[in-house]
Amino acid sequence: MVQFIVNLQEDPEPLPELWIEISCARVEKILDAHLRIFKRLQVAGLHGRRPVKKPLVSLKNRKVRVEWAKQHLSWGPREWANHIWSDESKFNLFGTDGIQWIRRHIGSRYAPQYQCPTVKHGVGSVMVWGCFSDTSMGPLKRIVGTMDRYVYEDILENTMRPWARANLGRSWVFQQDNDPKHTSGHVANWFRRRRVDLLEWPKRRLKGVRASYSNQKFAQLEAAWKSIPMTVVQTLLDSMPRRCQDVIDAKGYPTKY
Repeated sequence: MVQFIVNLQEDPEPLPELWIEISCARVEKILDAHLRIFKRLQVAGLHGRRPVKKPLVSLKNRKVRVEWAKQHLSWGPREWANHIWSDESKFNLFGTDGIQWIRRHIGSRYAPQYQCPTVKHGVGSVMVWGCFSDTSMGPLKRIVGTMDRYVYEDILENTMRPWARANLGRSWVFQQDNDPKHTSGHVANWFRRRRVDLLEWPKRRLKGVRASYSNQKFAQLEAAWKSIPMTVVQTLLDSMPRRCQDVIDAKGYPTKY
């Protein structure tokens, strides 16, 4: 090292070239080390993957989730009978919000069959609300505009309740998540007035079919909804003990469900 410094002092011109050589050598060593680490990780089965996105769950809510799962772990078909399960979801008219993957040959990136068409500014989406019980599929309601507490109350009064009374009589339990419009005071008053029993719920894809217009999209969704066999619903209800156990095993963190 001393001789190297002396040589630099005697002949400063080669300094840039020497530093380039030294820098390249260091980069090669770093890359070689990274490659060895990468190979070791591959051999150990630790592959690079995108992290799954799940709702943030606080410690308090994790405890609530675990407690709920323990309370319902032993429930079977008899306990889940006459429960109405509900939720709403958005479906894009064109494309998807998620990541799409393809497999193609090198040099075929721009081949038409490997392209994902896009449109400027998007073309909108269709929002729907639906429900089901252990014995039948409920209605699928199209939501026009923004779904707020007043729209949700209208769905409960004019869509959900008539179907529930016609199919389940007067004794049933309603499930909903803790979306703010579901738990608003306005909606809570409706549940009290109608004397609806609520399933206590801890806080925390129909595959895409392209459509040109929202009416067509809703027709596709409604047809798919009505074609869901009750065996699918029964399978979901049968899986409840397993889902509860997964919440317990995950200590309240989000699971694969």
